[in-house]
Parts: sequence; C-alpha cells; structure tokens
Amino acid sequence: MSLTGWLLFFIIVQVVHFGGTWKLYQKAGRKGWKAAVPVYNSIVLMHIINRPWWWTLLLFIPVVNLIMLPVIWVETIRSFGFMSRRDTALVILTLGFYIYYINYTNKGQYKGNRSIQARSKLGETISSLLFAVVAATIVHTYIMQPFTIPTPSLEKSLLVGDFLFVSKFHYGARIPRTAVSFPMVHDTIPLIKTKSYLNDPQIPHLRLPGFESIERNDIVVFNWPTDTVRMFRDRSGRHYDKPIDKKSNYVKRCVGIAGDSLRIKDGVVFVNDVPLQLPERADIQRAYLVKGKGKGFRPRWLRERYGISSQIRYEDKSQNLYRFMGISEESLKKFRNHPNVASITRYYRPRSYKNNKIFPNNGKVNWNIDQFGPIYIPEKGKTIPLTPENFSVYQRLIEVYEGSEMGISNDLSLEGDQVLLNGEVIDTYTFKQDYYWMMGDNRYNSQDSRFWGFVPMTHIVGKPVFIWLSIDTAAEGLLSKIRSNRVFTTVSGEGQRVSYFPYFAIAVVLFLGYRYYRKRKKTE
Repeated sequence: MSLTGWLLFFIIVQVVHFGGTWKLYQKAGRKGWKAAVPVYNSIVLMHIINRPWWWTLLLFIPVVNLIMLPVIWVETIRSFGFMSRRDTALVILTLGFYIYYINYTNKGQYKGNRSIQARSKLGETISSLLFAVVAATIVHTYIMQPFTIPTPSLEKSLLVGDFLFVSKFHYGARIPRTAVSFPMVHDTIPLIKTKSYLNDPQIPHLRLPGFESIERNDIVVFNWPTDTVRMFRDRSGRHYDKPIDKKSNYVKRCVGIAGDSLRIKDGVVFVNDVPLQLPERADIQRAYLVKGKGKGFRPRWLRERYGISSQIRYEDKSQNLYRFMGISEESLKKFRNHPNVASITRYYRPRSYKNNKIFPNNGKVNWNIDQFGPIYIPEKGKTIPLTPENFSVYQRLIEVYEGSEMGISNDLSLEGDQVLLNGEVIDTYTFKQDYYWMMGDNRYNSQDSRFWGFVPMTHIVGKPVFIWLSIDTAAEGLLSKIRSNRVFTTVSGEGQRVSYFPYFAIAVVLFLGYRYYRKRKKTE
C-alpha cells in the first residue's frame, strides 16, 4: 500500500472512530468534537478509560497495535458499565463495532472512577500475558532478537548450534512491512505450521536511525533476497512470494560495502584491488588437495579427528589423492603433521571453469566461486553507466529492489545494444539505496552473494552481538553438548573468546542474595 493509501486508510479510521464514540465522549464529560481530532482523540480516550496516555503510542507500533486495539475496545465498553463476558465477546467479535450500539442506544452510565484492577485471577493472568507479549514484541522487533545458527557457512567464526542475540538498533531497526502478523514469530506459526501473516496491506519501507553503518567484515543478519526467485522452490514445486521482512533470515560476513569494487581471484577476495584483510577471529575454510601415503591414510577418519566439516571427493584414486572442500587454517596445521599425509596443496577452480549457477545466473560470464568479477557494489546516490554488458548484473536491483518492493513499477529490458527503462532508452542509472556483498567463511559450503548477488539495505535485519548459548548436537551427554568456551561471549572482537558467564552467574547470586536479605529484613 502506498503512502497515499495509508493516509486514506488513516482518515477512514478517524471517521469510523468519531462515528462510534462522540456521544460516549460527551457522556464522559468531554466535548464531542474531541473524538474527531486525530491522535488527540486517542489521548482523550485514554483519560476516559482511566489508562495512561502513552498507550496511544502503542497504537502506532505495527503488530503491537493489533494486540492493543481489542484491549482498548474492551476497556471502553467497561468504562460505560458493560462488564459482562457477553459484552466482551461481542465487542471483540464485531471488531469494535459493538461500541456503535452503546454509543447510539444511550445505554450505560460512565464510570470514571472504576477500578482498573482485574476482577478475577483469570482476568489478571490474561492482562499480564497480553502486556508481556506487547513488551516482548517491542524488544523482538526494535531492540534485540534471538537467532540460531542453522548451517556451517560461517564456521569457524560462528558454529551450528550457536544461539545469538541480534541487535536491531546498531544499523537502525526496520518498521515491519507486514501490517498484520502474528507477534514474535517469523513466517510460520509454531505447532499449527501455518502462515503467520497477511501479504496485504504492506507498510512502506521505514527504518529508524542507527548509530553505526555496516563495515567490511561485519557479520550481518539479513533477509535472503532471492527467497522469492523462481529457481528457489520447495520440493512440491510451489513458489512463495514473501514480503521482505518475512523472507528467510541469513547470516553472513559482509566482505564488500556500497561503493566497493570486488573480485575474487584464486579464491581470494579483493576489494578495490586490495586483498581483504580479515579479523583475527575469522577462520576461512578453503579447499585442499590431500595426498595420502600408506594404508593408514583414512580421509573420513581424519575429517572426524580434526573436526573438519567438509565434503571429501576422490580426485585420483590411483594416486591416493582426495579433495577436501573446507579446511580451516587451524585444522590445516594439524593436518600437515599427520604421518600418513604426504602433501597438501590449495585447490581452486581455474578461470576456464564456468559455472552457470553463479551470479548473474545467465551463463554469459566465465565466473565460478573461486574466480569472480570484477563487480561494482552500488551506493545510494551514485550514477553508473548501464550497458548490455552489465545489464544482467543490475536488472534485478532496478526492477525488484528499487522497483516492485518499493511500490514502483520498473521494467528494465534490453533491445539490441540499447537498455530501456519503462520503454525509454537510458545509458546511466542512479541508485536509490546502498547494497552489500555477503559471503560465508566456509567458502565451499555457503550459499552467498556469489550465487544470488547483492543484498539491499532494505533487507538488513541487524548485527549479531552476543552468543548466549552454544550446543554441539553431535556430542554425547548433556553437559558435553554445551560449548562452555562460547557461552556468554561476544561475536566480534579481537583475540581469543572470553566467556562472561562466570561474571553473570556471580551477579545473579548476589542479586538473589540481596533479595533474600531484603525480604528477611522486612519480615523482621
């Protein structure tokens, strides 16, 4: 829905509100016209129903407002003496229009001094749950979201089984695009396994101010841009067209920011013609050709022995040569010293190896995961030449990310050696947002920008800041499953990870001890 559509919707809501409440405002001792003034009418209503004025703010927070509206409907009718369960059910089932009946039948008397305490244990429990959900939804949407690492694409920086807190406010929290959605879940409601949102109406893209920009080597959570591309389907062949904020959550390392020129040569990332300098905690996993000697060379045993999460392929059986698709620098040092390993050499695909699954997925470039680019990462406000050669690189950006997802109809086409935008010949284009290039540290086991291209700023979710729990599902025994050296550690930073769990445990013990002391003192 466009901004004009939302403005019209807001006006209609105000008219409906005035039509159903102006007599109730008068009965409560207020002027009837106050029910017609946007925002102010809500503040006045909060005073009428004996609730704090800041509840008005909750009505303008997407998803939270869906929880608050039924609460306010119920509080409104109870302020005029309609306290029965039947009245409560009617006002909710009629989506608030039961208030019209109360407004025009002149039934009920205003009870301005009524108690706002729950009349039963059940009511108290429901009230507490509702506001717990409201508070949790605000935190989840705008401040901090829990996240789990499901794949090994960022090993060894982040491991499968890491439970993270992802900050929404570092890069600026997004206002949800889906106006109607089940709180605190992503695209599916747990247990019943059904869609958690309605595709329409859609809120225009808005992002609150952040206090830092995305930098190279930042680990970033984002919505997978190609979640709706036809080549990505489920096993039944169905295609899901999801809003931006309901696309799958991915986590990768940002290796190129807006304005960078990026290429990959022999598996090494070059940014602006300089090899990318990785942080100390990054542990890139690359492919190696490993030649064994003797009967003691058992590749799969070695993989388990050194914790290598890689695929093993025969390269040459006669030479006892294997290809390990993913060995970290730490594992490589141990691997070299094994008595049954004759030699280890880096493996990368040559420039002549063409992979049609590599972005821009058109088969017109001789690129693969080890030899890629150069490619320019668009920056907001920057103008670039648009030619038949780079047409396929930027087509999706212009048509989708700067077009349909922003409510704009963009059609980019190629006729001969001319590029047409909405039927008009163009030779340049000015980008409307920043883009980023994301890659996994496990370079041979990562679905990343090499396969599906750029990540727009509109798809950025947040920054992982803290690992609060890490579980190794392959380990045996409950205690051995917990990676204690990773619990309560920061995601970024230099040097070895330091667990803050002992300090947290001490703080909890001191807090509980203080509460016990205060309670005992009060009792005495």
